[in-house]
Amino acid sequence: MAYKPNLNIPDLYARFASPICEQDCGDICRQYNPSGKPFCCDICVAVPVALKEEWAYLKTNTKLWHRLRGDECPCDPIDKEKMQAETPNYMHLMACLGPAHCEREYRTLSCRQFPFSPYITADDRLIGLTYNWDFEQVCWVISNLAQVSDQYRREFLDIYDQLLFEHPSEYDSYYWLSEDMREHFIKKRRRIPVLHRDGNTYLLSPKTDRLTRVSPDSLPKFGPYR
Repeated sequence: MAYKPNLNIPDLYARFASPICEQDCGDICRQYNPSGKPFCCDICVAVPVALKEEWAYLKTNTKLWHRLRGDECPCDPIDKEKMQAETPNYMHLMACLGPAHCEREYRTLSCRQFPFSPYITADDRLIGLTYNWDFEQVCWVISNLAQVSDQYRREFLDIYDQLLFEHPSEYDSYYWLSEDMREHFIKKRRRIPVLHRDGNTYLLSPKTDRLTRVSPDSLPKFGPYR
């Protein structure tokens, strides 16, 4: 199926606008970042991306964003060429003016979903949300999955059910990201936390995709959030 370049970005943004949790998690994690910024809003920690349709919409509606140059991180230049080679050609690497200038209605989808991604099983089922394990040590939300609101979970899955159906290349990207996660957790001898579409939380065996229901409060905490 060919990629359909007709996404309604304002509609996607309007339907995916709820905060992850009641707490301002950025205010919690920023105290552990030497830059004083929330880790998810610090270009030195996480480089956001935007679908080409998003960039076409954003550049005509806000001055918040620009295409990544590579010099945005003052202490460590970003290897833009390497990152671009690892980024799908239907996406742009992006940078914004920073959290002090954030216009929440113009956050990219990658900002809204952070630190989560759709989890797709080995047999091609999008069953829920999991997180990007690269950020376990810095993201407060990853250590507090019990705080993720049901409304956020519903909006996330509503958007990605549509987006991955209309955009097969995105589906493929998340399928292989899920496969990478299975390989990583197999090496670590750990199970994968999944916020399931049924409203419950599970630990998933990365070898078999077998689910075990757990209390989200029982999941491990990382870094300074232990």
